[in-house]
Amino acid sequence: MKRFLLLAASFLLLASCGNGKPAFANRAEAIAAQIKDPSSKYVVVACHRGDWRNFPENSIPAIESVIRMGADIVEIDLKMTADSVLVLSHDKDLLRCTNFNRVFADVPGKSPKVKNLTLDEIRQLRLKRAHGVVVDTLCIPTLREALACCKDRICVNVDQGYEYYDKVLAIAEELGVTDQILIKSSKPIEVVAAHEAAYEHNMMYMPIVNIQRPAGKELFESYMGQGVVPLAYEVCWSSNADGAFDEACRRILDQGSKIWVNTIWASLCGGNGNDDDAAYMAADPGDVYRQYLDHGVSMIQTDRPELLIRWLEKIGRHTLN
Repeated sequence: MKRFLLLAASFLLLASCGNGKPAFANRAEAIAAQIKDPSSKYVVVACHRGDWRNFPENSIPAIESVIRMGADIVEIDLKMTADSVLVLSHDKDLLRCTNFNRVFADVPGKSPKVKNLTLDEIRQLRLKRAHGVVVDTLCIPTLREALACCKDRICVNVDQGYEYYDKVLAIAEELGVTDQILIKSSKPIEVVAAHEAAYEHNMMYMPIVNIQRPAGKELFESYMGQGVVPLAYEVCWSSNADGAFDEACRRILDQGSKIWVNTIWASLCGGNGNDDDAAYMAADPGDVYRQYLDHGVSMIQTDRPELLIRWLEKIGRHTLN
């Protein structure tokens, strides 16, 4: 089976400590080693837009909070400003997450879209918490600022951002954080391979496959059919009725890849009763999360990171070597 350098990096042989365990220079390096090891029983916890329940999403405090919780990955979203600076924003416009309407109330026709604003204009805005309250001290961070915060401390999942691959990689290389970044997309194998071939040093990569949609099925089968073994698959599915998730997990594990699932919304993980909110309401979070571990899942993106981390620690599945 073929393995791309970036798609499925070989598990590195690292220097050993006196106790025989691998020696890592920092926590991010230790996490990356777990991600790259297909035999690891460690369950990697990824945090969706940081700790957005307590801080504005995609903000530096939201990132700091999940680092302190003991999370492994912080997921971020990227947009490009009018003057070609990458900033953290999930939405194409800044209406939901900032006080744009207040700041530019006296500027008729001013576009709220990130691509139409300069970084200086975006710096004038203040972020909102999830319940809509403006935080006077917090601005939208640039990708460079976010990666500097994460350096050596936590891995970073660039979700919305594959279109900026070259620019993300350039910033990562400058900061020395390339090995702790995981970027993903639903692009064909050939597109990803071309990006890899252009550089000697690449970020980790993972394909996104919705196994119950035609495009997702096609992408999944292209990996299987061509014998390309990615580091992991992000698997999405809306219903458990047809057994598609069971079959996909079996094939992925047989291939030697890892499985990432999103418990953030029921529509991404099999329907109601299978997501973070169901786990939060359950007497035991394991009543929800255990099913994924039973399927061989070893990477979970969550909106309830502290709940998931504490449960995984309790059952011995979230302790770094």
